[in-house]
Formats: sequence, C-alpha cells, structure tokens
Amino acid sequence: MAEPNTTAGAALSTALIAGFAPGIDGNALIGAFAGAALVVVTSKDIGVLTRIAYMLISLVMGYIAAPEIVSATPIRSTGVAGFLAAALVITVTLQLIERMKSVDLLAFLKKGE
Repeated sequence: MAEPNTTAGAALSTALIAGFAPGIDGNALIGAFAGAALVVVTSKDIGVLTRIAYMLISLVMGYIAAPEIVSATPIRSTGVAGFLAAALVITVTLQLIERMKSVDLLAFLKKGE
C-alpha cells in the first residue's frame, strides 16, 4: 500500500496539472489541496485508507465550496476559500454526525405535531 506522502505527492501532481485545464479554478484547487493536506497531516490514530478518504473528501468539497464562500463572505480569493472549506469540512461533518447519533428524531417529529 502506498505511503501517505506518496499519495499526497500524486494528489498534488494531479491538482497542479488539473489547474492548467480550461474551466478549472487553479486557485481554488490548490487552496483546497492545501486544506486537505492539512487535515491528513493533523489526523492522528487513523489508518491510511481513512486518510486517503479524508484527503479526497476534503479536496472535492473544498473546491466545490470555494465559490460559495467567496460569494457569501468578505473573502475574495477562491484559494483561501478552498483552503478554509477543505480544512473544516471533515471536522464539522464528523461533529454533526456525532450530534445526530444522540438526537431522538422520533421525539422531535412528535413535538412538531
């Protein structure tokens, strides 16, 4: 199995090459990659496959969210927006999942009646 640094190197190469493709926002892509790399580097006590999954999810969601963040906040750089989105998406989503496990949806639905 590939080492995490080898996987990150391959992902960076792909991100750099894709940044030159027409229709791809290179700033958002590189920012999202940097945020995703930060998530992977700071994730401890998880396996290689989980790190790869975190990397891909963070990269894709950071790139997709960058234009939305630019349009909704004072941030004007898609690179910065991509970085922030990629760095936060895994942490925020995992926290939401944990909170949803403790919510009694049936009681919530009955309360609305």
